[in-house]
Formats: sequence, structure tokens, C-alpha cells
Amino acid sequence: MNTRNRPGRHISPQSGASRPPYGLGTPAGALQTRPRQPVFAPQDFALKAAVPANPACSTDPGRPCRHPLTNESENQRLLAHELTVKGRFDGIVPVLKRIAAQQHEPDFVERAQAIARADLGFELPAGILGDAWIANLDMRALYGACVMRTVRLMAEQARTANPPQNVDDVVAFFLDSGYHAVDISPCSDGRLKGLVRYILRLPDGAVRSRKAYAGAMFDIDANVKRWIETELMRYREGRPVPADAGTRYLKVVVYHWSSSDPTHEGCAAHGSNVTDAAEAGLARLREFRQAIENSFCCGASVDTLLIGVDTDTDAIKVHVPDADGEMSLYRAVYNLELYRVTVNDDASGARLKVYQAIQAASAVTGWGAGRGEPHEGMRRLIATLLINNLSQIEYVCGNWGGRYPDIGHNERFISVGDGFEEFQVRNLAYFAHLHTVEEGAPDLDVGIQIFSKLNVLHGLPVPVAIHFRYDSRVPGCRERTMEHCRRVKAAIETRYAELSRSGLLVCGMTVQDKRPGSPLEPVEANGALALRSER
Repeated sequence: MNTRNRPGRHISPQSGASRPPYGLGTPAGALQTRPRQPVFAPQDFALKAAVPANPACSTDPGRPCRHPLTNESENQRLLAHELTVKGRFDGIVPVLKRIAAQQHEPDFVERAQAIARADLGFELPAGILGDAWIANLDMRALYGACVMRTVRLMAEQARTANPPQNVDDVVAFFLDSGYHAVDISPCSDGRLKGLVRYILRLPDGAVRSRKAYAGAMFDIDANVKRWIETELMRYREGRPVPADAGTRYLKVVVYHWSSSDPTHEGCAAHGSNVTDAAEAGLARLREFRQAIENSFCCGASVDTLLIGVDTDTDAIKVHVPDADGEMSLYRAVYNLELYRVTVNDDASGARLKVYQAIQAASAVTGWGAGRGEPHEGMRRLIATLLINNLSQIEYVCGNWGGRYPDIGHNERFISVGDGFEEFQVRNLAYFAHLHTVEEGAPDLDVGIQIFSKLNVLHGLPVPVAIHFRYDSRVPGCRERTMEHCRRVKAAIETRYAELSRSGLLVCGMTVQDKRPGSPLEPVEANGALALRSER
């Protein structure tokens, strides 16, 4: 909380029919071992002194960069959405300051509610306002209530206002590339909160799953279960394609670093060590793939992809698999460099250089050497992600001079549970995906550590939005999910008892039907069932 102030269907220029994905059963002995020297030194990811203030655009001063592959209209739409959402949350503190200054006026409650309705779009809890005459106004409770109410308000507006996205086109592209499901696990760092919608420019409904974990260390058992559910749906229902279609499940891990301050503003879960973050993500992908192959034989192999993100610029670094599906930390395409060398080209020339960059990465020698190029579908997918991300690089160039002003954490709340599909904006929320507090304790602890500096240090509470989804087709699922929310809330308040006792921890609870477009439903803390929101 700052209290201080359609991807196109890009076809490869190479000729030849699309080939089926290669097998990924690489023997353990063939895997590369970690070299004695670190893969990435801090200076490798830091901005070089010779690079201008704008790390991507080096045109003459006063002349903005215009990349030939940028989707400018989408950039404008995403900017308006980001400014609206963040503006709502950032407006809470100024409004509460105005209200606090009037707490001893005779008509304080009426004045406070009028201000809240006009500036926040909702009324404040009457009980908190009504008790202000007895002692000072409980600003911590009021602040927490405002954050939770804003979460619901913004989710509702996003649900009703967002235009339809080209989900069917992107799903068709994934299928043409050989993938019937794409599952992404980024780090839970709030700076990656806009990963799918902004950084990768993919529509929400095209991705099978996106669940964030501290350090991108996803739960292998839970992910194997999700893979089983996906494959069972193909066998039983033929969705999205029958089991004999020859497509695969793609698992993506996304780690991150900060080019401005790589040793301090990188991934907190890995001590801001980008080598550790990348290696850990790659190891987790190999373990996931091995778990499926060991349990369901090699014919059940999945494809994997490792992507890094510079959270200062939103530029991605894609680690290119070889013909066996294996990746190396030394074999990658860094999109910021690709933007620089293509910004003055025409669209055809720029697109050609994207594919040439992928080929060049596949041809590296030394530690990055692989066993040939990835299959055609993987090349098309990587090229599309790189091209999509060029729009995001320009988005940051055009609006923030190439680098975000908040290179560090600046989240507004902690999102616990299943997460909000409606909120995909950078640095808006730190996400801790969990089912129980015990299993999600490491993720929660990192989030509390972050907000101890952002909020607690300034006397503001840590807002925790607990959100779980239920299946309305299952009898009693809604009620059980609401009770689960209450158990998680109680466990969080017990784990961080000191913060809770001092009013520095505020938890809000909501549930939501799994059906697309379903509204958020608030959960009462006293055990009574909340009234079902109108559809």
C-alpha cells in the first residue's frame, strides 16, 4: 500500500508442416549440473551505465518509441483500467484523513457517510462511526473495511465493464501449437499480478490455471491432481479436444528480478538472487514432469517452459527448450534487447527477427547448448509471447519512461485462497494461494513481511482478502466454502496474533461461484450465512 503519496495468430516464416511435440523423458544423468560460477551475476541483470534513462527506447529525446508490432489501442485500454483500479485504492487514505478531521462534529456520522459515498462509492460501517464519540475513531478498522469494500466494488465493476476478449482465438492458437491446456505458476510477488493480462497479453479464459506461489514454488502434488482432472475431462467429455488428439499440457513457471536493484528488489523468497530463483523454477518444472511420467508412463509427458520477468520494465526472458524439451538458464531470448533491435523495423522485419532470435538461442554452445530446436508449436508459442510482450514494454516506455517508478513492493492488500480473477494489475495485491494456513505459511509469512514495511511501519493494518470459490452444482458446497473461509481467517489471526490484537491485521472474506462472471459474495464473520448476491 502506498501511503506516501489479441495475440495474433503469428505463423513461423519457416516452411514445413507442423510436427508433433517431442518426448521429454531425458535421463537424470543427461541433465546439466550447476556450474561452479553463478549463472547470472547481478550485473548481468542490472541496467548498464551506458543505457539511457529509458532502458528500452533509445530514440532522439522528445520522440516517443513506436514499435511496429505494438497494439496501441490495447495499451490505452489497459492503462485506463490500471489507473482506475489503483486510483480507487490510493484514494482511501486521503478520504479517511478528511473524515478523521471531523470526528468531533455533532453531525459527524452524516458528514462521514456523505464524503464516503461521494469519494469512495460506498458507505462506511455505521458501528465504527457511531462509536467515535466515546473515544477516538478507530481508523485502523475503518481503513481495513474500506479496502475490503473497494475489493468487492472493483471486482463487480470489472465483471460488468470489461469487454469480451478473444478467448476462442487464443485457445485455437494454443491447440494449433499442440497444447490443450496452459497452466502458469508465477511468483506471488505483487509486481507479477498483471502477468497474464498485461505482460503476456493473454485473455483470462484461455489459461487453464494461474496460481501464484512464493518464489514460484508451486505444489507438485496439487498440480499433478490438476493435470489428472484436465486429462479426465478429455477422456470423459472430449474437452477441449479428445484424448487422442495428440496435444499436450503445458506447464509454465515465471520467476522475476529487478534490473535497477537486482540484489535487493528481486524475489524475496529467493533472497533477491535471480540465479537461485531461476534454478529453483527449472528444478520444480523437471520434478513436475518426472512425477507425471513416473506415475502415468512416458506417453503422458507434458511440455514445460521457464520465463523470467524484469519487474522494472515488464520485459520477459524466455528460456528456449531444445528438441527434447530440456531448458538451460544459459539459453534464452531477452525481449528488452529484441525490442531495441526491432523498434525501427517494419512489421514483417520485426517479426522475422523474433523467430531468428529463437533460432539463435537454440544454436548457442557451451553451458547453454541443447539438442536441437524446440518443436514447431513451441517455437510459435514463444514467438507469440515475445511479440505480445513487445506491446507491454512499450506500455511501460510510453507511460513511465521505460521503468516503473515503484520498482519495489507497493501492494495494496494480501489476497489469500483462490485469488480474484478480476484483479490483474501490477503491484495491486500480494497473492498467497493456499487451502489451509499450515500449507501456505511460507507464502503468508513473506506477505506479512512485505506489509510490515508498507503498512504496519506507518500505523496502518495489513488488509487480508480471503477468497475461495465454490461449485454451485455440488449441494452444500457454498456453505462449506463459507465455513472454510472462517477457519482460514481464524488461523491467520492466530498465526499473527500480535498484529491481530493491536488492530494491525484486518481480514475480509468473500466466496464466488466457479461459473464465469459470477459475483463476489461477502461472508459474515459471526457464523451466519451471508445473503446470496443477486445474479
